[in-house]
Amino acid sequence: MIESLTPITTWESFYVIAGSSAAALTGLQFVVIALVAEVQRRGATGEAVEAFASPTIVHFCVALLVSCVLSAPWRTIASPAIALELVGVLGLLYAAIVIRRARKQKDYRPVFEDWLWHAALPVVSYGTLLGSAVAMRSHVREALFFVAAATLLLIFIGIHNAWDTVTYITIANLQRKAEANPSAEEPMQGATTAGSSTVG
Repeated sequence: MIESLTPITTWESFYVIAGSSAAALTGLQFVVIALVAEVQRRGATGEAVEAFASPTIVHFCVALLVSCVLSAPWRTIASPAIALELVGVLGLLYAAIVIRRARKQKDYRPVFEDWLWHAALPVVSYGTLLGSAVAMRSHVREALFFVAAATLLLIFIGIHNAWDTVTYITIANLQRKAEANPSAEEPMQGATTAGSSTVG
């Protein structure tokens, strides 16, 4: 007897939205990578990119993959469950690799927020995905809510980390320009001083 796939089909609209968002955000991440490449040409190594930029692409792609898996025309619940178990295991392995790279790289010293968004939350997301996939065979309706939460968390992690990367690069470039041309600020300071003395 074929297991009912009705619980999965009721999530179709959710995964259309999640998958489309993940695909679009993956494209935008290539712009971020282009900015990172510009920073690399100015002295940084690829270790920081592998630790902090590349995982964002992976998170978006996994969210897209989960959306595709749960939108495919499976005949039984066991088939998507096995696929998601594999994704969860590989995701946890990749998260461990990212943590090792973050500890190894010397370009940037991670703070608590970095460890939270780049290490802890991805482990939570992939672990939730794996646990939900295991539970899907016996508690499919409940498990699908956790799969959805894990997928959405991956998208939020990717959005946060992409924005964090762009912000860091922008600030670093501004500081670099200020250090390279400190005289640009001196006339402004002189004008301010002159103006103050005139008013006084």
